[in-house]
Amino acid sequence: MRGAGAGGSRRPWRPWLPLLAACLLGSALGYKPVVIVHGLFDSSLDFLTLLGFINQSHPSTNVTVIDLFDRSASLQPLWKQVEGFKEAIYPIMQNAADGVHLICYSQGGLVCRGILSTLPDHNVDSFISLSSPQAGQYGDTDYLKYLFPHFVKSNLFRFCYSAVGQKVSICNYWNDPHHRDLYVNSSDFLAVVNSERPNPNSTVWKKNFLRLKKLVLIGGPDDGVITPWQSSHFAFYNENETVVELKEQQVYKQDSFGLQTLQSRGDLVVCVFPGVYHTKWHSNLTVFTGCIERWLT
Repeated sequence: MRGAGAGGSRRPWRPWLPLLAACLLGSALGYKPVVIVHGLFDSSLDFLTLLGFINQSHPSTNVTVIDLFDRSASLQPLWKQVEGFKEAIYPIMQNAADGVHLICYSQGGLVCRGILSTLPDHNVDSFISLSSPQAGQYGDTDYLKYLFPHFVKSNLFRFCYSAVGQKVSICNYWNDPHHRDLYVNSSDFLAVVNSERPNPNSTVWKKNFLRLKKLVLIGGPDDGVITPWQSSHFAFYNENETVVELKEQQVYKQDSFGLQTLQSRGDLVVCVFPGVYHTKWHSNLTVFTGCIERWLT
């Protein structure tokens, strides 16, 4: 029996009170809205576990998983995806006076790079790049075998660095270390957003990108898809397929789009988690509590 008030009358049960309390708590703590951008072959339905983690740790947070370019549509060119996601995310930014957080998974991390570079008035606080091939992709993974059954990594450049290939998203960030010149001159997305070839927008894009307050890079050695896995931290292969760390990359040394500036500001965070396969990053509680939760305030 529920408690009785004066005169023995029963207090009415108000099932909405816990929800109201959660909303008031979230408002009082000032949690910023969170926007989630999915990766290759994903949809918004793949992020229900992550949504639950956020709702449990930061009650009443406004979380939006953008439902665009799902499944096979995620193969469309990245600049087209950037424009589509930007159109969906911009109103959320405009309604968030204190800013928003981005969690961008796998290929979605590159889409978010494009948004941050080309949107001059974005108000992104934390950009959490969750196992994203930020420095490119070069590996014979199951994804590659599924998409391009007649190619292996050593000859995929013949397709990817063509006009037709650049209409497929994965080719927009295919980075063959043995054909560096072809990559720089043919990549319609990654080489451009990295300012690895002359780009009249580079100065403005760098300024836009540096509106970020925190860049969080998450990846690990057992990913199994992102190749090399260190690409999630902006490290990549040289011509001998030896991984060259972030600080030795030309884009860092030249501060092409702001990585060195973020590091010097103390706003570049790198997290490594072993034992996590690529499709499990957004449902792993250890990853969430270890390197996502703290940046969502």
